[in-house]
Amino acid sequence: MVTIRVVTPIRAPMQRCFDAARDLDLHTRSLAHTNEVAVAGRTSGLIEMGEEVTWRGRHFGITQHFTSKITAFDPPRHFQDAMQRGAFKSFVHDHFFESTGEVTIMTDVLAFSAPLGILGRIAEKLVLTRYLERLLASRGAAIREAAEQPQ
Repeated sequence: MVTIRVVTPIRAPMQRCFDAARDLDLHTRSLAHTNEVAVAGRTSGLIEMGEEVTWRGRHFGITQHFTSKITAFDPPRHFQDAMQRGAFKSFVHDHFFESTGEVTIMTDVLAFSAPLGILGRIAEKLVLTRYLERLLASRGAAIREAAEQPQ
């Protein structure tokens, strides 16, 4: 299992950052380059505890489906989404938020493992970790941009 940690400082209130991170419409806009769209479950708005969303997107040249469920929810400090169905052996993404005055620190912690035994572990090291780090950093930048907009 691989764990990735990405920290994004955001000059916005913690609740605004928390809501931006669970905004499915913002998620779709931030991953437009993958053609990722919500196709089942909750498909727009702010996802809540216990809700699922199924995404369809193109990663590594292959159209994939990924169903995630909100499995922990402590607004505005933390929420967790965990893969229910998809290409990974396991995939759990924690979103943490901490206020430090005018800045909210958003920390993404993603723990994942690829299927296919030794081949999966090689893919984790050679491709998947770097790909997912960039994806999380890009999403963090989109969340920062949205949350920092004047209300």
